[in-house]
Amino acid sequence: MTATKEIATVYANALLELAVKEGGNSRAQEIGDELSELCEVIVGNKAFVSFLGSPAIDSTARTATIDRILKGRVSETLYRFVSVVNHKGRLGHLLEMGQSYDGLLQKLFGKTEVDVFTIDGKPMGDASETMMREKLRAAIGKEAIFHYYADKKMIGGIKLRIGDQLVDGSVATRLRRLQETIVESGGAAVRADSKRFIA
Repeated sequence: MTATKEIATVYANALLELAVKEGGNSRAQEIGDELSELCEVIVGNKAFVSFLGSPAIDSTARTATIDRILKGRVSETLYRFVSVVNHKGRLGHLLEMGQSYDGLLQKLFGKTEVDVFTIDGKPMGDASETMMREKLRAAIGKEAIFHYYADKKMIGGIKLRIGDQLVDGSVATRLRRLQETIVESGGAAVRADSKRFIA
């Protein structure tokens, strides 16, 4: 885990604990939705992303901007959280904190993010998705939240990434494995024939 991710996880965990203390899991979800919306707005504005992380801008100037943008528009809990993060000089990591909070929230609700790679990045369809979700629940004990991505290098099939683990079911991988099997089997057959010849 990188230093940035560790910092983000510490802050996200503190926010989650506070939200749960305020109103249980439902409050944690509300704060998560708010934080997610805030992060979406930030991502859409590159200048604001630079503003949040720039060491050239002092905390006082950032505080005035945060007050003007957030006060009265987000919950007091999220406003105080962002203010503390700013005061600690960690506002440049707010997007990572949002990602960490989302991961912690999903863990709380027994869910997990699954990246699905196909040629075109389109959803599999309801029946296939339901079957895949059931298989994953049986395998990892969690409900899968699918995110689809296109991978033009694939010939066909799908690849799944669950956390740091890649489950490769693409046609290219199956062909490569088949080739390796044939090469290994062929080599074994040649060795067997040479032994019979020598004998």
